Amino acid sequence: MRIDFHASRRSTVGAEWELALVDRRSGELRSVAEELLAAVRPDDRAEHPRIKQELLLNTIEVVSGVCRTIGEVKHDLDEALDEVHRVADPLGVEVFSAGSHPFSSWYRQKVTDKERYAKLIDRTQWWGRQMLIYGVHVHVGLDHRDKVLPVLDGLLRYAPHLQALSASSPYWSGEDTGYASNRALMFQQLPTAGLPFQFREWAELEGYVEDMFTTGVIDHFSEIRWDIRPAPHFGTIEMRVCDGLPTLQEVGAISALTQCLVDDFSDRLDKGEALPVLPPWHVQENKWRAARYGLDAIVILDAAGRERLVTEDLSELLDRLEPVAKRLDCVRELRDVENILRVGASYQRQRAVAKQYNGSLKAVVAALVTEMRDGVPHA
Repeated sequence: MRIDFHASRRSTVGAEWELALVDRRSGELRSVAEELLAAVRPDDRAEHPRIKQELLLNTIEVVSGVCRTIGEVKHDLDEALDEVHRVADPLGVEVFSAGSHPFSSWYRQKVTDKERYAKLIDRTQWWGRQMLIYGVHVHVGLDHRDKVLPVLDGLLRYAPHLQALSASSPYWSGEDTGYASNRALMFQQLPTAGLPFQFREWAELEGYVEDMFTTGVIDHFSEIRWDIRPAPHFGTIEMRVCDGLPTLQEVGAISALTQCLVDDFSDRLDKGEALPVLPPWHVQENKWRAARYGLDAIVILDAAGRERLVTEDLSELLDRLEPVAKRLDCVRELRDVENILRVGASYQRQRAVAKQYNGSLKAVVAALVTEMRDGVPHA
């Protein structure tokens, strides 16, 4: 099966931000996506170009355009979020983003009436119905197909760093799971989700996809739901590791880190360098460690088994990527990663709120809503 990769301008960037819709008083999820989407739909279009439908009726997604800088990405998302708030406020609905809702029950949620969603739920049953999760996806453009698989492998080295920074799903159905990102382990239960295979040649990817079609596992390439995947029709590599992020500042920081990593890899490939690759068993262990321990994770750095605290490795990485950020005009956004390290990732902030309010998860939702409104994380 031939898969054409439609190359993009190098290191262009875009982001997709999934948002939960909640009742202003109770903090419970509300299945009002259809009403909200109808209210924002332009008269001459089937849907809003920046506000999209998702699997569950308690969810919408705001997306940026194809952008040159992270500042442009943030501008697009901020405009879309303002539009969402404009129509949600009269409905008594608030929005937030985190890897999961702290206490709403998955079995009470309604699925969007669309054939591909119905098919997903019919096939995956109990696990599919539990997908009460939210994420952030970042696309970065690649200017040649031959870069895709090396860049994907290179990003796997830093997937735990991005997962730890974004971890925001410690609670599930009213319980503290003990994990920083319960979403990471929930999502991988779906067929074709989880960590990607590490192919060496494009033909191997094409062979895999052909097998998936032949055996009826997928009907479309987009049904491959890896944590990091090629998006051939966009000409991008898509980072899907991250939990939902509560604030625009954090979305900008994670997007900047992703863009800088991809551009650095692209530049090194142009110079003829080989990118370092972790063995699959180290990649798998790093994912679990980041999901379990978040910013306290000790990650495996290389095939020799060297290890380091993820925050220490991040600090060094930010310094190394500073020249790349200058080239991409995202120094401020990249340095916002340091703010996450300073105030804590969302899973840490959520637990702090719950402790302050005697275990109240309603207070956690209220704090997430406030952070979304303010656009910056609260210490």
